Amino acid sequence: MQLGFSERSSVVRMAQYESGIRTPKKQMTEDLAGILEVDPAALTVPDIDSYNGLMHTLFVLEERYGLMIDKMDNDFVIRLDKSDMEKFMMLYDRLSTWYEQSHKYRTGEISKEEYDTWRYSYPKYAAYPRLEIPKPNKK
Repeated sequence: MQLGFSERSSVVRMAQYESGIRTPKKQMTEDLAGILEVDPAALTVPDIDSYNGLMHTLFVLEERYGLMIDKMDNDFVIRLDKSDMEKFMMLYDRLSTWYEQSHKYRTGEISKEEYDTWRYSYPKYAAYPRLEIPKPNKK
């Protein structure tokens, strides 16, 4: 409704977006992200609702970003390919920031809400991972 749609139209439209029947245009996604106070990329997540969709997402990540499947101590792990150092460093920096915040959450240093705020706002706080992440708004 904050985008100017009637209540009924808003409910139908959001249900269509959430179910994948309809995809919002880029400007609509940006407007929704602004209202929800999240990064637009958080609203355009790839289709990973099935194992096949997840696998194809991983294949794209392998091709574009050099993520590699490997085995360590009988566990599957995803690691970075160091053959392209520019790609490696770009992703390494981002994963390091993610790891730092994830570790803070798992050790109880930050709450689930603070971790979610960091994730949904990424990359807003990523460049300065030691900055205080604001408490989530209670709506």
